[in-house]
Amino acid sequence: MDELQDVQLTEIKPLLNDKEHDIETAFGVVHVTMRGTPKGNRPVILTYHDIGLNHKSCFNAFFNFEDMQEITQHFAVCHVDAPGQQEGAPPFPSGYQYPSMDELAEMLPAVLTHLNLKSFIGIGLGAGAYILSRCALSHPDLVEGLVLINVDPCAKGWIDWAASKFSGWTTNIVDIVLAHHFGHEELQANLDLIQTYRLHIAQDINQDNLQLFLTSYNSRRDLEIERPVLGINENTAKTLKCPALLVVGDNSPAVEAVVECNSRLDPTKTTLLKMADCGGLPQVVQPGKLTEAFKYFVQGMGYMPAASMTRLMRSRTHSSSSVGSGESVRSRSHTSNHGEGSAGTPEGIDLQDAPQTMEVSC
Repeated sequence: MDELQDVQLTEIKPLLNDKEHDIETAFGVVHVTMRGTPKGNRPVILTYHDIGLNHKSCFNAFFNFEDMQEITQHFAVCHVDAPGQQEGAPPFPSGYQYPSMDELAEMLPAVLTHLNLKSFIGIGLGAGAYILSRCALSHPDLVEGLVLINVDPCAKGWIDWAASKFSGWTTNIVDIVLAHHFGHEELQANLDLIQTYRLHIAQDINQDNLQLFLTSYNSRRDLEIERPVLGINENTAKTLKCPALLVVGDNSPAVEAVVECNSRLDPTKTTLLKMADCGGLPQVVQPGKLTEAFKYFVQGMGYMPAASMTRLMRSRTHSSSSVGSGESVRSRSHTSNHGEGSAGTPEGIDLQDAPQTMEVSC
């Protein structure tokens, strides 16, 4: 993992042009940080973090990665913190009813309205990926594309619920959250990363607020999406209408959930990215690979067609004639791999033959 970042959460500082907002919605106040100025009618990039994190600990390593600047110069970024999870958040009053996952998703249209934004490309991790998916199902006109990391489309089963109840009696919330993010192998092998996040979860996030967010996530409904099948239910199937990039590390505890989500999405609009030598936080551990994938995803939506080649792309020979073609990238982003080979993909990424969704391993 030559791209492994030295994660120093204590050194994370906002940029000078970051603007923070506390936005009132029908379901409570939500903290939002805007970076940059919206570019005309372009969507913003909107992020939503997972439990035990906030937008800084979840996404700063990714957005501060050098090659990401090539993308963010074309888009404003809107970071959403779930209620009570931002840095320095005060505790909620006794008896406070934390929003459900559905209600957290319904806060996002109000955020866009308040900031005068028309649409977004979402990047979500875990609980954040679920919230963005729920928003896209309810408000497809607001969501142009989704990058869903470690997404779980299923409700928590009663066995999982019982296990979490039992573990809640025997284990503190920090260990529960760490087990949500990291698999057993990563917990044993990547001690520096684990310790960094252990301290962050324990010291930087209000523990009572975190418990409320965790309980809300564990009470989520099934997304109730199904894969559209041509000639059977393509006009009636409930599924995401926008392009989706599903991302999971091969050592992540979320692998099965992401594969299940992939099986329910439209294969002509979905790509599944499995990242080798990577655990539960690919945007932190492998920001370079995720940046490359995100760039192709955005190009596939018709944005940044003339963006300069990244380091991985520059290392390829000019025999790859489709490199840099916005149209050819768009067809690869939205459809399965039909014999195109790897002509337009970065070196080190292999396209596997997939009869349905295109799967990319890197």
